[in-house]
Amino acid sequence: MSQDYQAIAKRVFDIEAEAVLHLKTLLDDDFNGSVDAILKTNGRVVICGMGKSGLIGKKIMATLASTGTPCFFMHPGEAFHGDLGMVAPDDVFLALSNSGETDEVIRLLPFLKDNGNVLISMTGRPQSTLAQNSDFHLNISVPQEACPHQLAPTSSTTATLVMGDALAVALMEARDFQPHDFARFHPGGSLGRKLLTRVKHEMKSGNLPLIRSDAPMTEVIHTMNEGRLGLCIVDEGRGIITDGDLRRHMENDAAGLMSKTAADIMGTAPKTIDSEATLSQAEELMNEHKITSLLVTENGRLAGVIQIYDLNI
Repeated sequence: MSQDYQAIAKRVFDIEAEAVLHLKTLLDDDFNGSVDAILKTNGRVVICGMGKSGLIGKKIMATLASTGTPCFFMHPGEAFHGDLGMVAPDDVFLALSNSGETDEVIRLLPFLKDNGNVLISMTGRPQSTLAQNSDFHLNISVPQEACPHQLAPTSSTTATLVMGDALAVALMEARDFQPHDFARFHPGGSLGRKLLTRVKHEMKSGNLPLIRSDAPMTEVIHTMNEGRLGLCIVDEGRGIITDGDLRRHMENDAAGLMSKTAADIMGTAPKTIDSEATLSQAEELMNEHKITSLLVTENGRLAGVIQIYDLNI
């Protein structure tokens, strides 16, 4: 008879959720002190941890770096063999050790004290050597590990990760870190692209489907097919005809449609956006008006077309 693996997963979820909620009862003024110390420093945050704590430390480092806190990860073994030369007196040192007794980390304490670094530690034992020798201690103790043998770090690494996230978010809010700031550090991502890339870089500007307002319907349909944008631009932007406009008029008056001109079915005052606007602004405008295309202007004149498909959302 097979085991109920879903029941095991749910038990793990419950145990780790309890561990995270338990952190709320452990939080004290040292958290405020840690945030203030990082905000005040002209240096970086150096994150250090061994084994699983080191892996979690690398993720915390990545989160801090991407949200406006200069930092880097230092392996405690490498630190003891020369990498401590990268630690400047202004740097804040963040040491991770669930036991608070990790030998490779403890051996760095004399240097950090002599170097004048502010030391923040995350441990599960407030009475440990590391905690007692820190300027600020963040308690990450958990009621139990999710590991049934209480051996593999599970709940404790989750708690460490969440405490790191809390630190990062507190720093973000203290600095009023905004989406455009985030985009500066993520220029290759979707968010960075939308916030930093200008409409002029993605708009279609060549061979635009342009027609006159007195153009017959046969010319409208031909121009729309040739343009492959699903629209026609009337009189250099005074009006616009979309394939949706064609379908609605065909449904309402199929027999009379071919006797009409572009002026008879065009939408007036089409939505426009300046070529210097960002893709994010274009997306917002399209969503606001529930449309998929915008006419792009430069100095008040038609310059191109930007469509929802050009945003790579």
